[in-house]
Amino acid sequence: MKTVISTTNAPAAIGPYSQAIDLGNLVITSGQLPIDVATGAFPEGIEAQTRQSLTNVKAILAEAGLTMDNVVKTTVFLSDMNNFAAMNGVYAQFFTEGNYPARSAVEVARLPKDALVEIEVIAVK
Repeated sequence: MKTVISTTNAPAAIGPYSQAIDLGNLVITSGQLPIDVATGAFPEGIEAQTRQSLTNVKAILAEAGLTMDNVVKTTVFLSDMNNFAAMNGVYAQFFTEGNYPARSAVEVARLPKDALVEIEVIAVK
């Protein structure tokens, strides 16, 4: 069974997609841009944008009754791979050491709204 996950604690979808889909044993989020729900804007810089993207992921997972410890796979899209180290420093703060998920990180030509980062996750119940 497929259930749509939606929360006002993360940015609303800016297109024809859901914030996340619950498949019973898996929750798959859409890529989360670093949109601050309170302002609708991006914070400045890769570290702040990474923090905001992961805060949005965390809010969506909470709506599904999960935490970041349930995440088994992440995909990080970067507009510039030179930002990898700074992103990685913030990223590590969101996961329990020794319980890091699998991850892919790729540089892309451009992200929606010219974001510096976008992050999607797969979590298991």
